[in-house]
Amino acid sequence: MKILQARQFGRKVKKFTQQEKRSLDKQIQKIVDNPAIGSEKRGDLRGVYVHKFKMKQTQYLLSYRFAEEILELIMIGPHENYYRDLKGYLKSS
Repeated sequence: MKILQARQFGRKVKKFTQQEKRSLDKQIQKIVDNPAIGSEKRGDLRGVYVHKFKMKQTQYLLSYRFAEEILELIMIGPHENYYRDLKGYLKSS
């Protein structure tokens, strides 16, 4: 499966420590193994899946889309204002 990442996703991941990046890689591997692991959103976010996981004590949300053999990682961040920012990003792209 080919994995693409949005610019915003890449910027956030750059700020992570090596340990956080390893944890994130494990979560991405879970998504690759089973793309329907996240919950599909409705309304404005139709077609976008969000996978929730904990890193240290913080719950992170990772949004992605998948089609056939392509997985697009859209955005990652804590829950606060996440969906608002995600909608804004999707409208601008």
